[in-house]
Amino acid sequence: MADARRQLRSGTVVLGGMGLLAVALTSCSSDPDKRCVDRDSYQLAKGYKVVADKNCKSTKTSSAGAWYYGGNKKGSWVAGGSFTKPAKSSGSGSGGSKVDRGGFGGDGGDGHGSSGS
Repeated sequence: MADARRQLRSGTVVLGGMGLLAVALTSCSSDPDKRCVDRDSYQLAKGYKVVADKNCKSTKTSSAGAWYYGGNKKGSWVAGGSFTKPAKSSGSGSGGSKVDRGGFGGDGGDGHGSSGS
């Protein structure tokens, strides 16, 4: 009977640990932190005024709302981010950077390596 209780407790610990791991992984999603801000509200000391998301989802060109990525939010203001969406860090090569596929000792430029043929 004591063995059954001990096994049940260890199973509970494992399941609880898996739950914590799942929560940790989902909180670290690949989507960047973004907020809808009023582009015309910038103040040097505060940054941009955060507005409702509907202002950024509107297709009207008169809307001053824009997505602002990253930054530090203080109250209803955010600063230190960017209007440029960060590239995903999956390494898929679509981030605009050149990926060198050369071999050992090659300069990656013309495929001749360092022998200078």
